[in-house]
Amino acid sequence: MNEKFEHLLDRAEQLISRIEAVLPQSLAQPDWSACAAFRYRKRSSGCGLLVPVRHIGVMRLSDLKEIDLQKEKIQRNTLQFVEGQLANNVLLTGARGTGKSSLIKACLNEYAARGLRLIEVDKADLIDLPDIVDVVSERSEKFIVFCDDLSFEAGEPGYKALKSILDGSVAATTPNVLIYATSNRRHLLPEYMQENLSYTHTDDGEVHPGEGIEEKISLSERFGLWVSFYPFTQDEYLVIVAQWLTSFGVPRQAIEAARAQALVWALERGSRSGRVAYQFARDYAGTHSLKQ
Repeated sequence: MNEKFEHLLDRAEQLISRIEAVLPQSLAQPDWSACAAFRYRKRSSGCGLLVPVRHIGVMRLSDLKEIDLQKEKIQRNTLQFVEGQLANNVLLTGARGTGKSSLIKACLNEYAARGLRLIEVDKADLIDLPDIVDVVSERSEKFIVFCDDLSFEAGEPGYKALKSILDGSVAATTPNVLIYATSNRRHLLPEYMQENLSYTHTDDGEVHPGEGIEEKISLSERFGLWVSFYPFTQDEYLVIVAQWLTSFGVPRQAIEAARAQALVWALERGSRSGRVAYQFARDYAGTHSLKQ
């Protein structure tokens, strides 16, 4: 009888262990001293995990050219945050490849030694943001939750979750957490011509947007600081190319000779963005080194 009972107990313990393995687990504290940046990832079981980013891009604020106004705003807000002063959640919008994400990474590298940490969260995982905030809320470090290339389609669950958090239900009560998001869309949701039909006009000529338009702009309005980025002119593009070539050790004479090739490269790519300038500089610097 005892043997049967022990066998039954053993089987029950095995079953409980298997059930516990597939149940959602509380988000664990990572080793915050391991590095300055982390990614939030979902396992197949549905459990979340903060994974250290071992190799962070070596991006400095001085590397970013022709976006001085945007740089000043983001750096000032980040410094206020690091020093424990009031600061805003930030939405960086505008042309692709103009330095939005790079500017955030550069701020991380600038202030990591002073306790700044970054947690990158995919759009699909924003519904778990309250769990992330709970994990870091008692920490002494300052945390930027980074959402890159953020945009939503109608009905996505992350939209309302982020909207609620920006409204103050979580983030405003946690002074060591800010949200920085980048997007090519200023209002984060697609806009359609037919929605303009919902506008109403008063007798004195005032225009009032309909509920559909109000909903589309309501999320972006919850970010306290908007920073816009614009396409570069040809001269600005060449300045950025020269800066990257200099950082790669290309001599001044070779940099001057590269101007025409840089313009052809941009024409072929259909863009004079900072990203295109960086890609050209890598190609040219590598080719130049082989010729030496």
